Order: sequence, then C-alpha cells, then structure tokens
Amino acid sequence: MKIDEFLGLFLAFSFLFFGFSCFFAPRMKKEFERYGLPQQRKLTGILQLLGSAGIFLGMFTGPTLSLIALAGLTILMSLGVIVRIKIKDPWPAVLPALTYALLCGYLFYAILHQM
Repeated sequence: MKIDEFLGLFLAFSFLFFGFSCFFAPRMKKEFERYGLPQQRKLTGILQLLGSAGIFLGMFTGPTLSLIALAGLTILMSLGVIVRIKIKDPWPAVLPALTYALLCGYLFYAILHQM
C-alpha cells in the first residue's frame, strides 16, 4: 500500500468518526457551543461525512471525487483553525485541526500532481 493510499484511508476513517461524533457525542455539542457555533454542528458533521464518502468512493471511481472531497475538507479544517485562533484556544488545541488541514491539502496536491 502506498503512503498516499494509507493517508486517504486514514483521513476517510477519521472524518467518518468525526462526522458521526458531531451528531452523537455530547462533548462535540459542548465544543460547538464553546466555539459560539452551535447551529453549525450538524452541518459540519454532514460535510465531514460527505468528505469521508468522497475520499472512499474516489479510491474506486477515479481521482475527481477525492479531489473535490479533499478540497472541501481542507477548507473546512482551515476554518476550524481560524475559529480556534479566534476564540484564543492554546496552540496545542489548534494543532489537530491544523494537522488535518495540512494532511488534506497535501493529499489533494499529491493526487492532482499524479494526474
């Protein structure tokens, strides 16, 4: 398995987990309230689940769907970084969102470069 395939699976499973967490984890409900964005919780979960599905399906149908999903997830996670900076979270709390934004952006670039 190539590193890009492994990274794709890792991201797809991660966002599947995070997407469902937005709907069912009480901790996520509290986090979105803390961000001042309680009304965006379900939308965020839907976008994460769609991104996860797009990465998975793109592995079997061709890179276009993966590219769309990764672009969306890169933007979503970049917005997450901005929100955490705006509410003055400490840097260790910002790092997971930043890491996911960078990983999604990297994989987007890697797939685009292979085309």
